[in-house]
Formats: sequence, structure tokens, C-alpha cells
Amino acid sequence: MPRAVTLIRSASLSSAEYAYAATAPAESRLIFLAGACPLNEDGSTAAIGDVAGQAAKAVENLRTALVDSGASLHDVISTRVLVASDRQEDLVTAWEVVRDAFGDHDVPSTLMGVTVLGYNDQLVEIESVAAVLDS
Repeated sequence: MPRAVTLIRSASLSSAEYAYAATAPAESRLIFLAGACPLNEDGSTAAIGDVAGQAAKAVENLRTALVDSGASLHDVISTRVLVASDRQEDLVTAWEVVRDAFGDHDVPSTLMGVTVLGYNDQLVEIESVAAVLDS
């Protein structure tokens, strides 16, 4: 199945664990996803106090939202990973979970430490945009 997303790497910039840019053709359908949160079906926060566990739950919920939109992780064109922490190691922990979930589809991403997120005990949120070619 043809993919809409083309990842762009830059030989002029330092190497990174992600592509520096991505494009989608004009005929693609863009999907703007709300931030994927580490919430269980009952609305409770998963993996309280566990950055990696919350990142994994957020990725799981992101996958579900993508499937419900007719897409998959390989259709994501960019991400923003938010971590409620001022500790760089917490950001790296969350990033490693997200990076591993995306595998070789290493989309342009921003990793940010923030002071607080919207749900009680929430440490991680993943924003994303996807692009698909509908048949």
C-alpha cells in the first residue's frame, strides 16, 4: 500500500534519531490527532509515577486513534512528545519508548519538558499529525 509520508534527512545537520522534515502530497488526507494521553478506558491515569509506562500507554492510545482514523504509526508525519518533568532523563525515557514504537519510521519530532499536563498524575502526552492516501 503506498504511503503518503516521505521522510527527509539532512546531510547538512547533525545526525539525529529522527528525520528533520517530512512531506505529504497534496492529494493526501491530513489527520490532526489530539494529544494521546496515558489513560485507561475508565478514564483513570495508567502507570502513575512511571514515565516509561505512561509513554507506552500513550503510544497504545495513539495507535487506537490512528486506526479509528484509517491510519497507522507509519502514516504519522510528525510528533511532539510532552513530559511533565524538569529532569532530562525523564524526557529521554519517554523518548526511547516513543522512538522504539515508531521503529524505522523515525518522523520529525519535538521532545519537550513541561510543568504540568491536563490529567491527574499525567506525565506524558504525544501530539501527532498523520497523512494518508485514501483509495
